[in-house]
Amino acid sequence: MNRRDFIQQATAGTALVTLGSFGLQSFTPPVKTSKITILHTNDVHSHIDAFGPEDGRNANKGGVARRASLIESIRKENPNTLLLDAGDIFQGTPYFNYYGGELEFKLMSKLKYDASTIGNHDFDNGIDGLYAQLPHAEFEFLSANYDFSNTVMDTHTKPYKIFKKDGIKIGVFGLGIELNGLVDPALFKETKYLDPIEITQDITSALKEEEQCDLIICLSHLGYHYRDNKNKISDLKLAAGTKNIDLIIGGHTHTFLQKPTVVKNVVGKNMLVNQVGCYGLYLGKIDFYFDANKNKSASGTSIIV
Repeated sequence: MNRRDFIQQATAGTALVTLGSFGLQSFTPPVKTSKITILHTNDVHSHIDAFGPEDGRNANKGGVARRASLIESIRKENPNTLLLDAGDIFQGTPYFNYYGGELEFKLMSKLKYDASTIGNHDFDNGIDGLYAQLPHAEFEFLSANYDFSNTVMDTHTKPYKIFKKDGIKIGVFGLGIELNGLVDPALFKETKYLDPIEITQDITSALKEEEQCDLIICLSHLGYHYRDNKNKISDLKLAAGTKNIDLIIGGHTHTFLQKPTVVKNVVGKNMLVNQVGCYGLYLGKIDFYFDANKNKSASGTSIIV
């Protein structure tokens, strides 16, 4: 999955996208608003250090230390911030080969990640290797469509988690890609893959109606889009085929989006899909604004690390 798609589509940038039943428009947010900032990464692949000056198009980009400084400055600007990851934390540098994921989880904990989903490469040391590193992760792993009930990971993930920031209730859930045919079965063992669209319909209905969430976010490792396989479930297909999601934070395809893509969901309402390439080169930043009636709008961008 080393391709990088530079997608030119309808995007949300400096203009605010009004989510829900309203159209796409630019305006100044009302004076009385709650602002929730969502920061996100995906497919970091054990890239701890910054790229060097000789590393071609990635020269002098990335690195956990730089990301930490950037996150800290954004949190100071807005304490109502969540930091999320869309999987494939592991595999890609000797740090993983030597430490088996311990370093990655410890550093993410120091950066105070709130939650992550699980990518296919997170099984590269086997499900037992993933389980062995969990004590080093001081954040939640969210996975709604991997049934781990017959594995060591049973009870060590949650389908979703609810966060509260400035009176806003935020539901976050996770989805993983079909492992069969992508990962050696000996590595994921009896993990069962459940249909992501069916699971999403159930989860988002519970988050919206029972939990009364004001904002619903999906951490997806399904992939942004597949031109060569239209039957494969991607983020764009998930977005168009479901309702209630406000934002899909994607991974797997290493797709770089300068700004989130605006998608009409199954009932014709606006929602956002974003992904920020790979290797920690970029940090996604999406600001959600809520007025007194909790009507929401959003603006988003990708920040070079």
